[in-house]
Amino acid sequence: MSDNTTYTPPRVWKWEPGNGGKFANINRPIAGATHEKALPVGKHPLQLYSLATPNGVKVTVMLEELLEQGIKQAEYDAHLIQIGEGDQFGSGFVEVNPNSKIPALMDHSTTPPQRVFESGAILLYLAEKFGAFLPNDPAKRTECLSWLFWQMGSAPMLGGGFGHFYAYAPEKYQYPIDRYTMEVKRQLDVLDRHLADNRFMAGDEYTIADMAIHPWYGALVKNRVYEAAEFLEAHTYQNVLRWTEEIDARPAVQRGRMVNRTWGEPNEQLHERHDASDFINKTEDKR
Repeated sequence: MSDNTTYTPPRVWKWEPGNGGKFANINRPIAGATHEKALPVGKHPLQLYSLATPNGVKVTVMLEELLEQGIKQAEYDAHLIQIGEGDQFGSGFVEVNPNSKIPALMDHSTTPPQRVFESGAILLYLAEKFGAFLPNDPAKRTECLSWLFWQMGSAPMLGGGFGHFYAYAPEKYQYPIDRYTMEVKRQLDVLDRHLADNRFMAGDEYTIADMAIHPWYGALVKNRVYEAAEFLEAHTYQNVLRWTEEIDARPAVQRGRMVNRTWGEPNEQLHERHDASDFINKTEDKR
């Protein structure tokens, strides 16, 4: 996998459309909308626009966990955003998230309606709004938020770094794969050491920190992203695996992983979610 070519950067970089591998058709060096398209609005105050990537799953799990707690005000509509087709560049979506990334949330229970973008910000917003999954104790709250922001800062090395060069880049190059593999294994070791002494990320309490980290690192060690578990020797991170399996067993997590999912087994795909009964009546195997 060694790269024997030499690349000398030009004095001024110029964009070459189509250069970028699997996602080249949606990558571009400028922001803003590419087309006019209004977003749909469902019947609930909370309107989520997303796809079941790890970042999207964070929020659907949070909403399902709130509903599992009996918080009826957390009912929501989840609309599918097909990022491979450029839905995130529609004018309506850009109004909700000027960064054109999923997930994005509109809360119509406020006046005026409140937009929230960035998955970590959405988790924190919902936790504060409903008083759930964020510790009240100042020390535990700080620990929770430290791990939440750890995930937000670390995951780009996993997704945009390791995931891109290991799974998506048009050619395999040893240097970037080695570089990002080393960092991802270091991150897994950070988690494994912490979880050796803690049931969850903030101690004994399941919080938004777990909801943020699990869809990335739990999926990684369970081979649900990048098919890299063997490559990374995921079986050696026993504490991460124990934590992952406990969270995997939560009913709200199982439901949240289905929402806005368009791949995998048909009975695990719920392209859009507008009512709790959709999990029974509207998965793809029922359509």
